[in-house]
Amino acid sequence: MKFFAACLLAALSMTTQVFADVAPPPRLPAVEGGKTPVAVPETKTVGRQEEFVLPSGNIGCIYTPEGGTEVYQPADGGPELSCDRVEPRYVRATLSRKGAATLVNDVGDPSCCSAGPVLDYGQAWTAGPFSCLSTRTGLSCERSDGHSFFLSRKRLVAN
Repeated sequence: MKFFAACLLAALSMTTQVFADVAPPPRLPAVEGGKTPVAVPETKTVGRQEEFVLPSGNIGCIYTPEGGTEVYQPADGGPELSCDRVEPRYVRATLSRKGAATLVNDVGDPSCCSAGPVLDYGQAWTAGPFSCLSTRTGLSCERSDGHSFFLSRKRLVAN
């Protein structure tokens, strides 16, 4: 048993010597103040929504850019244009990244319309793949591939 313990101690002392002769791993250079630099995690850049309302106050829109915002991400990742008409019956028209425009008659969160900015009659608005034209007869919006919607007091069209 003494022989076994002596061999074990000899082996451990040689192992310690081998590791003692190896250079320590390099260190990062110190920066001002003696602190070591730290890797900063990447952060995702989020977009900002744009809003506009027609002069009548009856139609208002919210544009969400691709990637969404801190509090809202479109189901398909965006971009998305959503416009609400208040009267005579509350309706929401939406153009997403792809596919036909949709009309929703049972809106769970009716929240139209902001106080501004106002898109005066005859003015156009453009962001991402969407463009809209405000006229006295209503609002027409189109995505660059031709899918569109039209909202007015008298008519609702989506394709």
